[in-house]
Amino acid sequence: MAKPASSPSSTPKVTQRAADRIFAGSARGAGITILVTLAAVTIFLLAEGAPALTADPEDIAILDGQPFLAYVTPLVFGTLWAAALALLMAFPVAVGIALFISHYAPRKIAVPLGYVLDLLAAVPSVVYGLWGGTILAPGMRPLYGWLEENLGFIPLFAGPASGTGRTIFTAALVLAVMVLPIITAVSREVFLQTPKLYEEAALALGATRFEMIRMVVLPGGRAGVISASMLGLGRALGETLAVAMVLSATGVITVNLISSVNPSTIAANVALSFPEASGLNVNALIASGLILFAITLIVNSIARWIINRRKDFSGAN
Repeated sequence: MAKPASSPSSTPKVTQRAADRIFAGSARGAGITILVTLAAVTIFLLAEGAPALTADPEDIAILDGQPFLAYVTPLVFGTLWAAALALLMAFPVAVGIALFISHYAPRKIAVPLGYVLDLLAAVPSVVYGLWGGTILAPGMRPLYGWLEENLGFIPLFAGPASGTGRTIFTAALVLAVMVLPIITAVSREVFLQTPKLYEEAALALGATRFEMIRMVVLPGGRAGVISASMLGLGRALGETLAVAMVLSATGVITVNLISSVNPSTIAANVALSFPEASGLNVNALIASGLILFAITLIVNSIARWIINRRKDFSGAN
């Protein structure tokens, strides 16, 4: 009696095409390059910033005899304060524009408007700085005077109002315009990913367009919108030229938005102080850059964590 044919012990291997192997290797190499670059930047900042952290503050001119922590604290406050103000102003406008493009505007308007917003993200920061310093700042002076006169009892508008308009609020307004295209573009793509079946089902049940957006589009895109905001916040935290060209900084901690006495930011302080720095002064500036690097890394990590909470919707892996 003939024996039944034995089944193969293992499944034959599927051979990859050369193009697949090249693409996989290139993608893997790109990922490794990012990690190596990040590690190299971290090592550089730690190595160059360490001498300023261990040296006597009296030997570092820009510290003016004060500990490094006392020197950098107002800079950290100014960085977070300006970025938070920018995000507070840009977020509702960006979400509103994204909803208008994705669910309200006709296609012949939505497409050109989307192109214009994408182009705004490509405008160099120095152009925003010139606009903020020469046009926006002088134009804000009447508003600052009115705020001091009518709302001066509020610490935010206590005054005295700046005569140049170069305040932390003006700098934050410039930052808001700069991060607006980023938040809008990402939010728009997130809203467009909402399944049409869900939208049509809500409308078929009698919901208005606003109710459909409130019950279907916004909840589904919440993680993406928050992540877009974090990306915009990261851009605002690290902006240099625009803030340096607009802000009249004195290195203090204050919440006054309209005064000529303003906190500076880490990036702007490095840009303004680095050309004349030497020796341990350079190390102190690099050490402050290390703190900014850590803040930005934390912000982007939070954004990634939020995305990972909604992998099923965002498609993140």
